[in-house]
Amino acid sequence: MKKKLVAVFAAACCAALALALTGCGSQAKQNVELQIFAANSLSKAMEDVQSLYTQDHSNVTFKDTQYLSSGELNEQLESGAYADILISASNSKMDDAESAGLIDSDTRFKMFSNDLVIVAAEDSKISEVTLKDAASGKYTVAIGDASVPAGNYTNQALSTVGAFNDPDGKTGADSTGVAKEGTTGYEGTKLEGKVNQQKSVGDVCEQVSSGAVDLAFVYTSDVYRFDGVKIVCTVPADTHKAIVYPCAITAQSEQSEAAKEFIEWATTDEKAIAKWQEWGFELVSE
Repeated sequence: MKKKLVAVFAAACCAALALALTGCGSQAKQNVELQIFAANSLSKAMEDVQSLYTQDHSNVTFKDTQYLSSGELNEQLESGAYADILISASNSKMDDAESAGLIDSDTRFKMFSNDLVIVAAEDSKISEVTLKDAASGKYTVAIGDASVPAGNYTNQALSTVGAFNDPDGKTGADSTGVAKEGTTGYEGTKLEGKVNQQKSVGDVCEQVSSGAVDLAFVYTSDVYRFDGVKIVCTVPADTHKAIVYPCAITAQSEQSEAAKEFIEWATTDEKAIAKWQEWGFELVSE
């Protein structure tokens, strides 16, 4: 009788342990919804990568990801909008986010690199230009405004050929690429009256693909996202700051562990890496 009671007790303990383990597993796999704020240029690639992730992580869903210029993303967060992850297209914009206490500084890292290119409409007779050609005043040009990192990098490059006025007289990578308040930065240059500024790289591409302007400055990855444009010049990398996309968990994130798991997977999984590359993004190895 005593042996039977011991056996029953042991079985009950095993069952309780199994139930506890099952409960822990359920807790680890509880449903999670992540909100990502990402630079406009990441929209197509991010959608594909998120789709891949949810195939193997059925407990994770992504709230409607916000794709805006890096400056606008910061403004949204400063206004109280919620996000778990911020991916900017500019180190300086992420610096602003860090200074404002919007991100967890310890989680910040360089995620992607990109190139600045000049594009023309796919059916344009323009087949090849140089940076000096684009700044000569011969062409009308579309560029992102001050809230668009691609526009800042463009202005840095233009400053090296005398087509953009830095408020402090700096050029190239030493310039911020932001004009003095109340000016466009092109006054007195050959581009004065020739520049069409837009609030997103998508709008910049639309200007050139529609024929509204002759040329536009965008990222290599934008050529993969938008139809109707072709690359006619890769802007020399030494004329502007290195183009990197920093990523960080936000300071307000309530799902920081799940956010970290997604970022880790997105930067190490072979299928995810291939998808980023398919859309023109290279992961930074450092």
